[in-house]
Amino acid sequence: MRKLTYYVAVSLDGYIAGPQGEYDFYPMCEDMTAWAVERYPETVPTHVRGLFGMPLDTPNKEFDTVLMGRGSYEPGLAAGTDSPYDHLRQYVFSRTLAPIDNPRVRIVDADPVELVRELKNQEGLDIWLCGGGNLAGQLLGEVDRLIIKSYPVLAGDGVRVFAGDFSPTRFGVTERREFSNGAQITVFDRA
Repeated sequence: MRKLTYYVAVSLDGYIAGPQGEYDFYPMCEDMTAWAVERYPETVPTHVRGLFGMPLDTPNKEFDTVLMGRGSYEPGLAAGTDSPYDHLRQYVFSRTLAPIDNPRVRIVDADPVELVRELKNQEGLDIWLCGGGNLAGQLLGEVDRLIIKSYPVLAGDGVRVFAGDFSPTRFGVTERREFSNGAQITVFDRA
């Protein structure tokens, strides 16, 4: 069975983006970027792969499907692409976006839990939950793995990593790595 992995950047106070969807406040560094590109190349948007020296046809290693909320999808639209991860099957959960005329992108206004359960039973690589916090909160019961890029910065306000009801859920640390900018990437698997 395929796993659902929430791979996301988080501030020390639990925000994945600022109040207007900003994410440029995270301090970047070369060693962290190189590690992430090598380990999870499919998480690099198709339209910026050239900036990272990646061929467009770099093979997917972990994921072949990405789930996004509207807020996670819209930066791609703002950059001029309706298919930011053209190398993945893309599901965008939104009740306000119109359907996209692209076979790689499906706008979904149905229950995300039901769709994730269907996807988990299909053949393929794992499923990447890209964001946002509202969608992650709805899918918490289906998340099998967390890959948290924890940055040494306080945001103060914004989009929470998980929005929703109080629901303590245990995960265990399976890997941790620190980078030159003070950020850590920690992999957690459901306990």
